[in-house]
Amino acid sequence: MTMDIQKAADALYEAERGAYQIPMVSQENPGMTVADAYAVQLKNIQRRLDSGEKLVGMKIGLTSKGMQQLLGVDVPDYGHLTDKMLLLEGQPCPTGQLIQPKVEGELAFCLRKTLRGPGLTIADVYDATDYVVPALEIVDSRIQDWKIKLVDTIADNGSSARLVVGSRMTPIHQVDMRLTGMTLEKNGELLNSGTTAEVWGNPAAAVAWLGNALSAYDIELKAGSIVLAGALTAALPAAAGDCFTASFCGLGSVSIKFV
Repeated sequence: MTMDIQKAADALYEAERGAYQIPMVSQENPGMTVADAYAVQLKNIQRRLDSGEKLVGMKIGLTSKGMQQLLGVDVPDYGHLTDKMLLLEGQPCPTGQLIQPKVEGELAFCLRKTLRGPGLTIADVYDATDYVVPALEIVDSRIQDWKIKLVDTIADNGSSARLVVGSRMTPIHQVDMRLTGMTLEKNGELLNSGTTAEVWGNPAAAVAWLGNALSAYDIELKAGSIVLAGALTAALPAAAGDCFTASFCGLGSVSIKFV
């Protein structure tokens, strides 16, 4: 049976607008494919753009082995980032607009050249990247209780909600992309730590994967884009009053407070 792409897109869109949870999209569509899921995602991204939002970049998810094993996949996924999702450093994040938010520490790649696949390599990513900055992604699932399959999170724009990027910009050639450490603190308590090697061995490899994957849809990573390369550690749940800080060795830190 052919999946109703528009119906699934409408359900996810309204759930996000109303800040409520819905059952798994894949439950109603047992034959749902990855291609179907990205079609749903693109429907809602187009709706955002038509309403006046601007695309500022992309996010990569499921880059760690642990998360891939959890969902039974061996490739990452991706979602789109718009200006409405971008929080300025020091700007609080209102929890009333979210459903079940979690926070991840990541590196953000800021591109000075357009990247267009297929055939992109890590070297291409280094050449195209102006600088990297510490970032926090606030992920949020519109699917009830975070009970998701790969196709559910893809359809739900990679479970993305908000992002904040740090203000310290470091040229990429000054960064050891495998051995840079990160700590993630919640309310001053160190809860998670990891290195950039957790992201596909090298976060730049994840960015190359993204550029190649997007080429199948005739999409490119445009110069000036922000690319969130994937979480270094497990996500931490967030509630009003919580404050999170991700600190990267030699790259500075970035914080967000929930209200």
